[in-house]
Amino acid sequence: MSSALFTAMSAFTLGATGLMLHRMHFLSALLCLEGMMLAMFLAISVWATQMNTGYHFSVPMLLLTMSACEASTGLALMVATTRTHGTDHLKNLNLLQC
Repeated sequence: MSSALFTAMSAFTLGATGLMLHRMHFLSALLCLEGMMLAMFLAISVWATQMNTGYHFSVPMLLLTMSACEASTGLALMVATTRTHGTDHLKNLNLLQC
């Protein structure tokens, strides 16, 4: 296993661990998700380069595009939640209250 793939897998694992353990604020959950997406981007880029596939440019760019859409949607949800509930604490959110 190359060091770049090990780094990407470690970053993804740390992001998932952060998402599981530090779920107090909505912003920290979004940052952990972004770290996981960037680790996936790095892993797919390294994999496509090592395998010499024809998709070495399009697949990582598609993932990066989806990551940007996910980030903008998450920030919009955080702003809407903060405006309606007054805080970004996840413990104050109740899905049955809508």
